[in-house]
Amino acid sequence: MGNARYLEHPEDVLAQWHCWAERGAAALAFINHTEGGAVRAVGALMAVSSSGDVAGYVSGGCIDADVILNAAQALETGRAMRLRYGAGSPFKDLPLPCGGAIEVTIFPKPDRSAIAECLLNLRQRRTASLRLGAGEFVVEAHYTPKLRLRIAGRGADAIALANLAEQAGIETTLWLRDTDDLAFSQATFTHRLETPTSLPPADDDAWTAFVLMFHDGDWEGPLLRQALSGSAFYIGAVGSQRTHAKRLDALRRHGVPNGQVSRIRGPIGLVPSMRDASMLAVSALAEIVSEYHASRDLKFRATAMVMLAAGQSSRFERGDKLLAPYRGGCLMDHAAGLLQGEAVASRLGIVGPGQSDRAMHLADLGWQVIENEQAVDGQGTSLAKAIGEVEGANGVQSILLLLADMPNIPEGHLEALQNAMTPVVEAVMTRADGVLCPPALFHHSVFSKLRNLTGDRGARGVFDELENTGVVDLAPHLARDVDCVDDLAELTAGALNG
Repeated sequence: MGNARYLEHPEDVLAQWHCWAERGAAALAFINHTEGGAVRAVGALMAVSSSGDVAGYVSGGCIDADVILNAAQALETGRAMRLRYGAGSPFKDLPLPCGGAIEVTIFPKPDRSAIAECLLNLRQRRTASLRLGAGEFVVEAHYTPKLRLRIAGRGADAIALANLAEQAGIETTLWLRDTDDLAFSQATFTHRLETPTSLPPADDDAWTAFVLMFHDGDWEGPLLRQALSGSAFYIGAVGSQRTHAKRLDALRRHGVPNGQVSRIRGPIGLVPSMRDASMLAVSALAEIVSEYHASRDLKFRATAMVMLAAGQSSRFERGDKLLAPYRGGCLMDHAAGLLQGEAVASRLGIVGPGQSDRAMHLADLGWQVIENEQAVDGQGTSLAKAIGEVEGANGVQSILLLLADMPNIPEGHLEALQNAMTPVVEAVMTRADGVLCPPALFHHSVFSKLRNLTGDRGARGVFDELENTGVVDLAPHLARDVDCVDDLAELTAGALNG
């Protein structure tokens, strides 16, 4: 892997740890808490081999050496340890200039299977979670795949952006119009653009940025329409405001909807009117990186969470199933606690008449509670009630539908649903053992269909009527719901054994 000392992305650090662990012992240091202006975020990793090799870093250099020494000690003793630096730390000789604090947990023998699963997900361009340790040393973080860049262009602008991105460690694909430009590209993958009607295949995912860097009416339409058919978080094109306006008008004349056209940024760059290729590259890449972090950290900012919690518990033999004890809380706590660390458009919990205990519990967890007076008539009425609350709300682009009696849904699965909601997809549902079920995502374009639901006709009925849909598979044991006491007992036993 070359120089591993300052690897940054979890995929790279975990890959190096795995390589060292195959040959001998290797510790993994994990930032589990920060206060103030820490250099690195919670979840940042450092791997230390038994021979003293290091991959990754946890600070700007002020504590890394001490973490490495403690990792070597942990490898000798075989015991995990937690270290605190900065404010409140016993290490008075290691103050943090920022005035904050960092807590680092060191695992001499981290769970190989957990690391392997996390690494596989990241390599396959999926969001991933990593949970390590036990008892007081439990840590957890969620990771997204690396930023990837695809450029279609010609001349100095395209080549300068590709070369700068490569130097920054960003995987870059460059599609060049002119053969003479090929010799100047440092991009990992370079392709020759042959004709506008035979473009190379694109595979833009939710962590890919696409940039058009040349002016040619014959090429712009096909290239931008191709990019708009994918999931790229950023689509940009060079040119003046006048050029960009003409470009967008041409797309509209070709039948591209306004909602899609509005995804295209132009003119690109944080600094306007850059005339030099090198400076345009810096300006454009800065904008792309900014959008990447915004899309990563605020993935659910336009999503309204809706939890249906108005069921009658008629088949549960011991009172209210949603308030039944489960994993140190009650059954509905898990669904209510999903995405607590994420910025979302709203959190709506739908309860029925006489379910004040559920309502108070949800309110205590930060949910806005709506009572559905017609809950006894079926789940469809609760969903319609929720749509009536969010429809037309400023900034809401989709709803994330959850059921309160599904206590094992992983947070990473919700991210997978969101990633599958590409600009051309109207809805995404979970598929467990071949059966479609919640959690599910619905685009605002189908809100009117959901608002007209009645009785027991639920979201599945609307989903089946749509043309552009997606599914995300989930292990059946994670998709189980609770109807009766035996269901809850089986889930409890499974949680204890797991």
